[in-house]
Amino acid sequence: MLPLFPGRRCPGKTPSSDRRLGDRLPFLRQRGKEVSESKSVACRATHSHFETHLPWSRWCPRAAEMFRNQYDNDVTVWSPQGRIHQIEYAMEAVKQGSATVGLKSKTHAVLVALKRAQSELAAHQKKILYVDNHIGISIAGLTADARLLCNFMRQECLDSRFVFDRPLPVSRLVSLIGSKTQIPTQRYGRRPYGVGLLIAGYDDMGPHIFQTCPSANYFDCKAMSIGARSQSARTYLERHMTEFADCNLNELVKHGLRALRETLPAEQDLTTKNVSIGIVGKDMEFTIYDDDDVAPFLEGLEERPQRKPAQPAEDTAEKAEEPMEH
Repeated sequence: MLPLFPGRRCPGKTPSSDRRLGDRLPFLRQRGKEVSESKSVACRATHSHFETHLPWSRWCPRAAEMFRNQYDNDVTVWSPQGRIHQIEYAMEAVKQGSATVGLKSKTHAVLVALKRAQSELAAHQKKILYVDNHIGISIAGLTADARLLCNFMRQECLDSRFVFDRPLPVSRLVSLIGSKTQIPTQRYGRRPYGVGLLIAGYDDMGPHIFQTCPSANYFDCKAMSIGARSQSARTYLERHMTEFADCNLNELVKHGLRALRETLPAEQDLTTKNVSIGIVGKDMEFTIYDDDDVAPFLEGLEERPQRKPAQPAEDTAEKAEEPMEH
């Protein structure tokens, strides 16, 4: 050990003390090793006790905070990646709702929705809602939020008829919905609407299908599907999109039913209980078909092709090893 000042000896430091310390070093090292091992055993026992009797977030709160997303506490907080997590969570709610399909031809716009029941004792929830004589919507997501937006749309349509004595253009109504749903995405303490809408309407510009999102974006579509397992329906719509423009009403409804059927599991099929249809078009007010009124459309629908179940890999390997017959 070097002295603090050259030429001076450190207080209490003598050559004899260095010799005594050197003699005791092996003993101190062994003693320190035993102490560290005993501490590690005690720590492991304490860890197992708390892990068994307490949640890890209580005895290790700092570790719990490490797994929390610090950018999803409010809708006004941006993440470093430029994302707003609360809006993304609201859009996930749309994906959890039952599927709905919208498509249009040159003369009509059609909505086809899959209805759900909470249990066998409950009735199926309505998925297609009437707005005005020339407009209707189908929903995917939180039904309570959809009712609130539907009431707003009805009020706007009534105001247009009272003030201007004319039906509200579909594009104008969709723009108002976009402005209303955008407000909760930028104000502190509010949450986005957890519902997606497919809006079908007919005005002087012809039939329309619009899609709205919790992010306040809206899109003018030729055909669209939202909700759970809706990707299968969109694949069908993309495959037959060129046929929709020249279809008559019955063919257009059948295309919507086939697309909706793609979202169902193999063991389930469309029935009069779980399907709702909404139609609006030229010289035709918006009409909703439920229960027995859906039967004529389902009768003309061909049976669903049976999908071949995938064979297990082990069975395939065993067949490959068998000799081929001559």
